[in-house]
Amino acid sequence: MDFVDQLKSQVRIEDVVGEYVKLRKSGPSRYMGLCPFHNEKTPSFTVHVVHQFYKCFSCGAGGDVVKFVMEKEGLSFWEALKQLAERYGIPLPKRSQYSDEDSRQRGSAFEMHEMAQEAFRANLESAAGETARAYLARRGVTPETIAQFGLGYAERSGQALVRMFGKRNFPSAQMEQSGLVGKRDDGSFYDRFRNRLMFPIHNESGKVIGFGGRALAADDTPKYLNSPETAIYKKSQVLYNLHRAKETIRKQDRVILVEGYMDAIGVTAAGVANVVASCGTSLTAPQVQAMKRHSARIAVNFDPDAPGANAAERSIGLLLEEGMQVRIVELDGGLDPDEYCRDRGAAAYQQRLDEAKGYFYWLADRARAKHDVRSSEGVVAVLNALLPAVEKVTDPLQRSAIANDLASYIGVPQGMVLDSFRKTAASRQEKPMERPKIALRHDERLLLNAILADEDVGKEIVGQLQQSDAVAGFASRRVFQAALSLVSAGGRLSFENLHARLEEADQNLLAEAVLEGEPEVTPGAVAAAMESIRRSQERGLRDQIKARIREAERGGNWEEALRLAAELEGSDRAARGRG
Repeated sequence: MDFVDQLKSQVRIEDVVGEYVKLRKSGPSRYMGLCPFHNEKTPSFTVHVVHQFYKCFSCGAGGDVVKFVMEKEGLSFWEALKQLAERYGIPLPKRSQYSDEDSRQRGSAFEMHEMAQEAFRANLESAAGETARAYLARRGVTPETIAQFGLGYAERSGQALVRMFGKRNFPSAQMEQSGLVGKRDDGSFYDRFRNRLMFPIHNESGKVIGFGGRALAADDTPKYLNSPETAIYKKSQVLYNLHRAKETIRKQDRVILVEGYMDAIGVTAAGVANVVASCGTSLTAPQVQAMKRHSARIAVNFDPDAPGANAAERSIGLLLEEGMQVRIVELDGGLDPDEYCRDRGAAAYQQRLDEAKGYFYWLADRARAKHDVRSSEGVVAVLNALLPAVEKVTDPLQRSAIANDLASYIGVPQGMVLDSFRKTAASRQEKPMERPKIALRHDERLLLNAILADEDVGKEIVGQLQQSDAVAGFASRRVFQAALSLVSAGGRLSFENLHARLEEADQNLLAEAVLEGEPEVTPGAVAAAMESIRRSQERGLRDQIKARIREAERGGNWEEALRLAAELEGSDRAARGRG
């Protein structure tokens, strides 16, 4: 067995996809969830556990487990194989035809990041890390939490990583491309992070892909220095701590979004494990979509100062556009999430989460604090301030309900202003992605499933259909023809092999037939489907004879018309005899 086939036979696609997508069982062999490749409100993403295949019927994404990892992690084919093999303990071939130069460079970047993390962790435990340890102690970070989050220290010299990578014979170009090493104008190299507390950043599968470094000296700027964009790190697509938090996010059906590394660490250490943070950037659509794959419910808990509140307000619009259900967590005492958990305790923080306001009440409070709602001008100003956020709500009924709630909350009288607000808030129409319309008869859908359910039965069905002209009238005729060619060539009749022989339109048709529905494939059902096709073929032949009779009659060829009528009568008698 080829290594790729071996790997796919040992890896359950639903387990791999389930690490990125909240799946629910929708049939004996199927799971469904929100597509991880485009934003959607109604699940159209299907995973079939028997055929080990996924398909989105809205955006068209589809493939096997290797392709899924390639697409989600941005990996090459070899890198995806390697990641799956390592994750599931499957030995890799000593020599591989799948590796390429790009994969080797990315592999080197992953390796250098692992080496850097170990070096930073060792530095933190050494005498040189005393200042970093003291800072963590002041912030209440325990040794257990330090180990859990892999915190470390980048020493002052600025040459430690350069020397370490040099001893391992990494080319200078790879060192620079890793983002861990910088290059001066004179051509010399230096460590990007120096005298900083180090926070490793992981991708969703748990590999270290970058770092955030906090300055420990007052005169060091910036306060936080993050890894630059590299081949393995795209900061706009990454959320800090998501790889740890995603399982709890799914279980609790809620994600907590905070601003910084220390907030995520402090809240997690307090026992609230469904927390993530953006990596030194404003919130982006890919980050929101990454959260939504695990839960559409979010509690935003940014710092209570003005910059934090402004950042929360900016984020609300994006969260609403992506279909998230948003609440805002407010902490008293001017404390950030880490400080609040440390000073007030996990129970108090959990209570704040449970009491979190709906975003529109929070926005209304902010607007009312700026404008005098006792005046008509103030009312209009508040409505105008709130309207942009309400317009971003994608569901018309939800927009209308929010408009009513807001009107009541800010004391707007019934009248022209409220009517105008409702009309504007309800005016946005979301245009959903249209699903392809594929007309398949029940019998051909069942037989498509049957030929892939059991290879021996499939070969027998294909052989019988080869003798029938009815297939020519099927929407799926090219799929059956490809199945016949596959069997004739001695190939294995499987979903994957058949799918690979088809053009895109027929690939979609095959996927729709076997992934979107699960007709019960039994010997009786197969026999009934074959009989249905036979009868359909007979009806087609009789329709052809009738058309020829009419043509003969129009041409005055009565002899031919009588002969065809006799042929039609014989065909009808034979059909009645079989019936």
